[in-house]
Amino acid sequence: MLAGLLLASANFIAVLDTTIANVSVPTIAGNLGATSSQGTYVITSYAVAEAITVPLTGWLSARFGSVRVFVSSMVLFGVFSIVCGLAPSLGILVVARVFQGLCGGPLMPLSQTLLMRIFPKEKAAAIGLWSMTTLVAPVMGPVLGGWITDHTHWGWIFFINVPIGIVAGFITWSIFHKR
Repeated sequence: MLAGLLLASANFIAVLDTTIANVSVPTIAGNLGATSSQGTYVITSYAVAEAITVPLTGWLSARFGSVRVFVSSMVLFGVFSIVCGLAPSLGILVVARVFQGLCGGPLMPLSQTLLMRIFPKEKAAAIGLWSMTTLVAPVMGPVLGGWITDHTHWGWIFFINVPIGIVAGFITWSIFHKR
């Protein structure tokens, strides 16, 4: 059950980050001395980088192992989330978002792959939980991003990934490292 929740949460934060910055772009751009149109690179950079690595996930998994790629992606996703939240300029934020997207790309397919490996086909609830995170995260992203930006610093839209990314990565490794 713990493994199922961890894998679903990994999927949740990867999908959440596709939309969480959408409503925060004007604030981010203003704080970093950029225009709103320049600020849209914060969204585009993540989406493009993620789209690049999703198709490569099969090759990466075959080459390095699904668990290694998943855990590495998860921990690095958390690390680059820290860099995004602390970014002093738009350029650094965009580069950090590219790396965050490169790390976030494998999380969705590998979380589903690992779920299917540990739960028998009869346990459809695990895939249901995973599917629910895929549907709910893009809807919650703008709402959560707007609320966080209004009540705290915009960097917190990225910092919320850190505990999930790093803790889930290490716990997942402790559960799956022998598989």
